[in-house]
Amino acid sequence: MGFTRALAMAVPESRVRFFGHSEHSHEVPHIVHMVMGRGRLTVDGSVVTLEPRASVLLAPGVPHALDLDEHSIALGPFLSPRNTPVERVRRLGVVPALTDLMLARLAAQPYTHEQVTLFTDSLDDIVSALLTEAFAVPSPAHPTARQIAEVATDSSATLAELCGWFSISPRQIQRLFLGETGLTFQQWRTRTRLNVAIRALRGGSSGESAARSAGFANRAGLLRALSRECGTPIDDLRINPLACLRRPEEALVDADRGDHARASVAITVSEPGATSV
Repeated sequence: MGFTRALAMAVPESRVRFFGHSEHSHEVPHIVHMVMGRGRLTVDGSVVTLEPRASVLLAPGVPHALDLDEHSIALGPFLSPRNTPVERVRRLGVVPALTDLMLARLAAQPYTHEQVTLFTDSLDDIVSALLTEAFAVPSPAHPTARQIAEVATDSSATLAELCGWFSISPRQIQRLFLGETGLTFQQWRTRTRLNVAIRALRGGSSGESAARSAGFANRAGLLRALSRECGTPIDDLRINPLACLRRPEEALVDADRGDHARASVAITVSEPGATSV
């Protein structure tokens, strides 16, 4: 195999990218991105498994450690404070634009302040778009409702099943969600999943991939949910799934233009020169 341990150890200051690091934290938000291979990110006592091309965003001051499998490469670009996530850890999953960005930086090897700033600003732009929620989804304040909210997005369990796990009645949870968020539980979960799917679409994912990452069965299910939420005809969304989020004059785009826009996002996004990994 061309990628040997000797090559991974050739540049001492870069070894952390091949072998990982012990627990530490940073004063600014940053991303842990798997360029290739697999790794395990330990944060807040939990282990997050990193698949190829997956990214995780960490808030400032969050202690974390990284362990990498053999023949793996990880990068840890810093972000500006404006991209501090609300939660301590946000799993971004596989974002094509970030993948393109990391490969571009590896090839470019920026080293002057101006070069590094270009990549820093570009990464901030794409992460900012990923963190912008398309639909308002207030968090419930009640402890049990909040616990259910934390697992509901990624889980396929029904409300009754979720309530069984936390020993509370579906009727009570419905009342809590409506009273504290202004949304029924189903409306809340759908909006949350739509936000996940839209972040994936903004990052360059296909409709099918974005749908699956958000818990929808397929692209058609995602488009139906978007259509119901924003009142945009499904035919318009088939051309451009993000059409309902733009002003009317911006929503009239054809498929070719939509593909070009996604490609442009992937090209213009970059990462900062300073890296923790």
